[in-house]
Amino acid sequence: MLSVSHLVQPIIVGGVLAFLTANILMNAAVKAMSTTVNGWSTILKCGQPGNGILLRAGCAKILPGTNVAQEAAYWTTVVDGAGRRLNGQHQYVLHFPAGQLPPNDAFWSLAMTDVVGYMVPNPIDRYSVGGRSGLVSNADGSIDINIQRTAPAGHDSNWLPAPAGNFKLMLRAYLPGRAVLDGEYHVPPVMKRH
Repeated sequence: MLSVSHLVQPIIVGGVLAFLTANILMNAAVKAMSTTVNGWSTILKCGQPGNGILLRAGCAKILPGTNVAQEAAYWTTVVDGAGRRLNGQHQYVLHFPAGQLPPNDAFWSLAMTDVVGYMVPNPIDRYSVGGRSGLVSNADGSIDINIQRTAPAGHDSNWLPAPAGNFKLMLRAYLPGRAVLDGEYHVPPVMKRH
């Protein structure tokens, strides 16, 4: 005679296998739809009607509350321009050449989180910088955003404080310009300072 545990065990194993298979397929769907340039990944198809359930689930997993790209475009990175993991033990700069800020009809922002996606406490309570942050341009009109644990001398306005360990960056452009929607705009690489 079969016990209840003998009947329940295959159901549990089947459920776990179904979950793992769905997760693998979801990640594959997202990877197939994503584009990575300069270490920054984006999926311009998130939020679109007609997306399959796996792509919708994958988009919700990596970008909760995702809009259609015409409302907001998102790029994320966990690596610098050389493909090394972003870590607060190093100093980085995100350099936007003159006229190369994310094209948009609303605003843009660069936010930092831990690798899970949670905001990281910092001494100045700054969790993002962007087009409305009063960033100071260089003499040639370019903009450097300093990403590091300690304040850069004389460049506090362009400082995004980093945590001690690994972190993730997310760049958003609200009402992105045509160059973003057409896939022609590329976010510059995050460069490690030497």
